[in-house]
Amino acid sequence: MGKVAVVTDSNSGITQTEASEIGVYVLPMPFFMNGETYFEGVNLTQEQFYQMLETGVEISTSMPAVGDVTDMWDKLLQEYDEVVHIPMSSGLSSSCETAYMLAQNYEGKVQVVNNQRISVTQRRSVLDAKRLAGQGKSAAQIKEALEREKFASSIYIMVDTLKYLKKGGRITPAAAALGTLLRLKPVLQIQGEKLDAFAKARTVKQAKTIMLDAMANDCKNRFQDPSASSLYIDIAYTHDLDAAMQFDKEVKEAFPGQQCVVNPLSLSVSCHIGPGALAIACSHKFAE
Repeated sequence: MGKVAVVTDSNSGITQTEASEIGVYVLPMPFFMNGETYFEGVNLTQEQFYQMLETGVEISTSMPAVGDVTDMWDKLLQEYDEVVHIPMSSGLSSSCETAYMLAQNYEGKVQVVNNQRISVTQRRSVLDAKRLAGQGKSAAQIKEALEREKFASSIYIMVDTLKYLKKGGRITPAAAALGTLLRLKPVLQIQGEKLDAFAKARTVKQAKTIMLDAMANDCKNRFQDPSASSLYIDIAYTHDLDAAMQFDKEVKEAFPGQQCVVNPLSLSVSCHIGPGALAIACSHKFAE
């Protein structure tokens, strides 16, 4: 039985400390601010990121450097027989495509998974991969299993401010001005490749109701499981843990028996939506 290392990036929400505890490896995502390079979870904390975001500093994201990726793989292949690499969704970054191209030089020892996930749903994929590796599955078998489930997830995100969607060019200045005037709380969705508009709400309460109803509809109609017993239901947020924990209570009332993970949203997503966002996500559980 070959030993398989599981690698992901910090968009999964898995910290360096948690990675060590569960036995996986995390590539930190790079950010560029004021001419300096920062790495999520290494020399850039969530708190530092939002402090800099609030000052209006220009923030740009990037994918991990080619050398950082291959150096990690090379080091791991001294200890492991194979590597499964689980980057963020190819629809949200080119890092997946780049990793896939690099893996062609590793004679099948590195398998790059494109299962269209980010944040808490990506985290679930990493944990599934770790469990499958523990069952003796090969890197290729793990890749096949994760990609088979690639669209078996949903994320709905309430945005508290339109400032950052405007700044990133995702909505026009006129739309942002009107939305701010009307105090709209857009609800976005990620189902597979892209971050898309889903609905508009006037209040946080209404936005949360929209997200809970949408998730209940997914459970019933997409997954044929109204009770969500075959699904993980998780929560993500940006820079407001208290609001996230209150939403956690509401989610558990709507989906009894769920043990939700509550994690900060990836900073790569947070760049575009800003602080105060709330999200609910589901991922299909692998059959034992």
